Amino acid sequence: MKRTLLLGLLTSVCLSMPVVAQTVAAPAQEKAVDAIFERWNAGTPGCAVGVAVGGRPVLMKAYGMADLEHGIANTPDTIFESGSVAKQFTAMAVMLLVKDGKLSLDDQVRNYLPELPDYGTPLTIRHMLTHTSGLRDWGSVASIAGAPRTSRAYTHGHVLDIVSRQKSLNFTPGDRYSYSNTGYNLSAIIVSRVSGMSFAEFSKQRIFMPLGMTHTSWRDDHTRIVRNRATAYNYATGAFWIEMPFENVHGNGGLLTTVGDLLKWNENFVKPVVGDAALIQAMQATGTFNDGKPQDYALGLMVGELRGVKNINHSGSTAGYRAHLNRFPDAHTSVAVLCNGSNGEATRSAHRVSELFLDGRLKPIVPVSPAATPAPPADPAPGAAQLAALAGHYWSEEAETTLVTAVEGSTLVLKRRPDDVIRLSYLDRDKFRGSIGTVTFIRNAAGTVDALSVSQDRVWDLRFVKR
Repeated sequence: MKRTLLLGLLTSVCLSMPVVAQTVAAPAQEKAVDAIFERWNAGTPGCAVGVAVGGRPVLMKAYGMADLEHGIANTPDTIFESGSVAKQFTAMAVMLLVKDGKLSLDDQVRNYLPELPDYGTPLTIRHMLTHTSGLRDWGSVASIAGAPRTSRAYTHGHVLDIVSRQKSLNFTPGDRYSYSNTGYNLSAIIVSRVSGMSFAEFSKQRIFMPLGMTHTSWRDDHTRIVRNRATAYNYATGAFWIEMPFENVHGNGGLLTTVGDLLKWNENFVKPVVGDAALIQAMQATGTFNDGKPQDYALGLMVGELRGVKNINHSGSTAGYRAHLNRFPDAHTSVAVLCNGSNGEATRSAHRVSELFLDGRLKPIVPVSPAATPAPPADPAPGAAQLAALAGHYWSEEAETTLVTAVEGSTLVLKRRPDDVIRLSYLDRDKFRGSIGTVTFIRNAAGTVDALSVSQDRVWDLRFVKR
């Protein structure tokens, strides 16, 4: 099922936007967009898509259902949660305080958040906004502890509590890149402490209202009623199941918005209403590592390209919501896709729609045959006696969790309260892999196992001591 917003009704939205040659999608373009989203119907959740060319919306459509239980269809005005697309808004809030002279990106984080441990090395707000802080992702630590996001109603108080217990960083700030929601939650807290108002209210007054983003707010209270919000669904075992975020943590994600409001936001990078030209340029400037090598992450924004066309973008994923926002500055074209199903493929869909509106600017696709990499010879898997030597109780003060390793048959398992049993597969000497991540057993000088380490993409080397 699809709903089309007639562009004649968009007059009030577009009064401040310049008239350009293309004011409406061509029939062939609209038909091609319909084909991209054709699998969403009255029996599925779906997506909304918005396209702007030259600062003016030329297509806004929606597909599938906002609420499967009540038979409510998605429309272009349906409110979705945008996942990490939200990070650029948090970065903007910080930059507005920089512009106000109330803080600097190179300020030490502990100046504002004394709850953080002193890691003995400079840790700045800039590090957090460029994912070079080394801060462990608090949600990943919580997941290792057996209480992942979407299982508890986390607050910013929980974030500070978890972060305050982390005795080490993933790496020295500025040395590496590791995507971390923690830095953006802490940034939102800093905005609140410095501005003297809630992060949600600051965003409303300084960003959303000036840009006319009347459908946009933060999910700072997950129990709040939000009119026209789509329910999020997870697709599993051939069916859809409700999967809504019920946490009050925001700034890393938690932005409730529409495709139309996201197009207004993107236009602010062309003709700033919020901020000024210098601020906008700083937002889009990619960072560098301590060794001078460049990275492709700016302030809440990825800077890359789509088939040779510069693309400033970000994707998002929270619970069952999926999102993607593209902006092609050289073509003055934006594409927003918001979905309420975990199988929404928002990024893939946004790229496919973008290709329809880039007017021959794209480079042709050149197939690349990956070089075959010979697999290293595998070491023999450990026997029962070797596995038994790894069994025991391991405690982490940082995760406030005990992991119990045991041998079941010929398999090593991790047990975690209340009733989790995680099967581990052998990788290499003392190294195993399971749903918890990579588990490495640590031996002392005598060769006895006295600790284990858990590593994931966003948590490196979380130690558990054998008791």
